[in-house]
Amino acid sequence: MKRARILYAEDDETLSFITKDHLELQGYEIRHCGDGKKTIDEFNSDQFDLVILDVMLPGMDGFSIAEAIRKKNQQIPIIFLTAKSQKDDRIQGLKLGGDDYLTKPFSIEELILKIEIFLRRSRVFEMPTTEVEQMVGIYKYIPQEYQLILNDNVRILTQRESELLSYLLKNKNKVIKRSSILETLWGEDDYFMGRSLDVFISRLRKYLGEDPSIKIDNIHGIGFKFICP
Repeated sequence: MKRARILYAEDDETLSFITKDHLELQGYEIRHCGDGKKTIDEFNSDQFDLVILDVMLPGMDGFSIAEAIRKKNQQIPIIFLTAKSQKDDRIQGLKLGGDDYLTKPFSIEELILKIEIFLRRSRVFEMPTTEVEQMVGIYKYIPQEYQLILNDNVRILTQRESELLSYLLKNKNKVIKRSSILETLWGEDDYFMGRSLDVFISRLRKYLGEDPSIKIDNIHGIGFKFICP
């Protein structure tokens, strides 16, 4: 199995040294950058399987880096690192194309768990599957390519968006518990993970908005119902 290559942006020297050391002990290949511009240069010059971005970086903040990355690659997982006092940053990061976040101070074990969840589901670490394209109302959905297609318009989904859409499709036209989605896709069920889920639900509603027969209804106190023909 190939080693996962992770781009890690953090300007705190002590934290980055400890984190990089622990991740390398887990077998990951880590490319560390201490400022925003170098992070972009590294991303543009090499191939990575996952990106970890501190929000507050000199030269270019993590949000701007994520926007630049998403213009080039919609699929690579992006994990944000935010200060505990910056609660709004977590949601802003998700809206800009991030897939998950951790608040500082965080445990290395939690970071490793999140990395493993993403990489386990990534095509880089999976054998080819027989999962084929399927119709979602008037849209064509190709899970292996992360593509949602309407006529000649192709939208490339992020890994998290694709995971969520696949999960909703497998459970379409029935009530799905919020906790089940969170535990399956996020690995945990808490308040902020729940807010993250709401952001991704909003994204999918927007993407599927051309077909009035498709709805993602909120079921108060329970979760959602994905209505699809």
